[in-house]
Amino acid sequence: MDSKHVFGGVVAAFLFGFVVLYSSRGRENIKASEKNRSKKTLESSGNGVCRSNFAGNTDVIIVGAGVAGSALAYALAKDGWRVQVIERDLTEPDRIVGELLHAGGCIKLAELGLEDCLDGIDSQIVFSFAAVHKDGRRTAISYPSNACSRSFHHGRFIQKLREKAASLPNVKLEQGTVTSLVEENGSIKGVLYKTKAGQELAASASLTIVCDGCFSNLRRNLCNPKIEVPSYFGGLVLENYNLPYANRAYFILKDSIVVTYPISSNEIRCFVDVPGSKQPPISNGEMASYLKTVVAPQMPPELHNAFICAIEKGNIRTMPNRIMAASPSPTPGAFMIGDSLNMRHAVTGGGMTVGLSDVVLLRDLLRPLNDLRDGAAICKYLESFDILRKPTAFAINTLASTLHTVFSSSDQDPSRKEMKEAFFNYLSLGGVFSEGLMALLSGLNPAPLSLVFHCFAMLAYAVGRLLLPFPTPKRVCIAAKLILVGSGIIFPILKVEGIRATFFPATMPAYYRTPPVQSTDDIE
Repeated sequence: MDSKHVFGGVVAAFLFGFVVLYSSRGRENIKASEKNRSKKTLESSGNGVCRSNFAGNTDVIIVGAGVAGSALAYALAKDGWRVQVIERDLTEPDRIVGELLHAGGCIKLAELGLEDCLDGIDSQIVFSFAAVHKDGRRTAISYPSNACSRSFHHGRFIQKLREKAASLPNVKLEQGTVTSLVEENGSIKGVLYKTKAGQELAASASLTIVCDGCFSNLRRNLCNPKIEVPSYFGGLVLENYNLPYANRAYFILKDSIVVTYPISSNEIRCFVDVPGSKQPPISNGEMASYLKTVVAPQMPPELHNAFICAIEKGNIRTMPNRIMAASPSPTPGAFMIGDSLNMRHAVTGGGMTVGLSDVVLLRDLLRPLNDLRDGAAICKYLESFDILRKPTAFAINTLASTLHTVFSSSDQDPSRKEMKEAFFNYLSLGGVFSEGLMALLSGLNPAPLSLVFHCFAMLAYAVGRLLLPFPTPKRVCIAAKLILVGSGIIFPILKVEGIRATFFPATMPAYYRTPPVQSTDDIE
């Protein structure tokens, strides 16, 4: 692919945006639900070991038993690797994020043989989103090809994944806090960790994989972390309330961004995006006041009363929205995946989809190997991971950042206000426009050029709305500023993600990494 093709795609996107200025179509919805719950905690012995019949040396240590860690442990153990998983807390997690698994993530889960982990936890099927804008305007955005996502209580899903991983005889799942990596002659040989009882132990393995989430304390050893916190999520649960349309979530894109979706048969998760690096305190009532006075008036009528009731119950929780580009430092004997490596704004809920995609990719890269002891050779080979994960990570990361940046901006700037209107109206066009964006957002079609096409088509659509049918000097000025603002949003994101690695991977030496030559003999 050369620059002419990219330029031609951009030009085509602009023309396409003008041609399809005012299209529309509707959506249908279907209902389905599940009834069972999962166990609250995993059974464990006194030192936290959930699988006692583990024998032999360890090939891989996995730090963290969240979505990525548990799924990776199961995948590698199924391929015959001996895996030790060290997790800080094996009780059921109680978090307000990681509750929506998009359609692409569901496919990855099935590829790993873990689709049954969605059963028995009262998970809900989501076929579409209702995007709600100002003045009550709304549109239905469906997944393409009748695909669907699944929503659930995060902790129940995690426990299912852990149980599945711990059921394999070559997986040792242990409770402990990893304090540091063990380095010897420039290569990582294992970890130091403290058990639940306070005992300090060392564990060794040929490969240590860090996937302990967004608050990883090992990240600084393996990458150059530059973390931004553009906003916080305020989380509420609307209890004993049914959404007007079954199997549909909400994107409320007004002065505030609100996302809602079912997490059980009688509970609705509601996220409110609170802009800024500091959140209103919960303890003195500022957060509740903010939600009541600023956010509640923007809620759709069908959600308003339930939203107020949830605020008055007082169970408000918060979570920082962290953004961190992947910038790994190749280190023999160690590796990172998931949120430890790369984070994006949580407004689109793409984190688990990216994490599971990382798991499938790493599993496939390790499959041709029968020995992980040559740390330097394995490290060189796995440099291809960062290039091969780009399509999925780029599409989901960029769309999340773009959506949040556009709809969290002030309406005082006419160009930004016009961009919000154009974005919403573009979603309302239906067909390849809304479905194309949903395919990107959900990981079903992680094609970087498709994302660039839609970004420039939206920009062209916005300019067309201003200039047609008769441009005025004022509208021309706003259109020019809109192009500058739009480019100022898109191009910095492209730069951070890496233009060359994303669009021209064949020019990257790491793209051609092949498995190191190894003996065909089994490891003793």
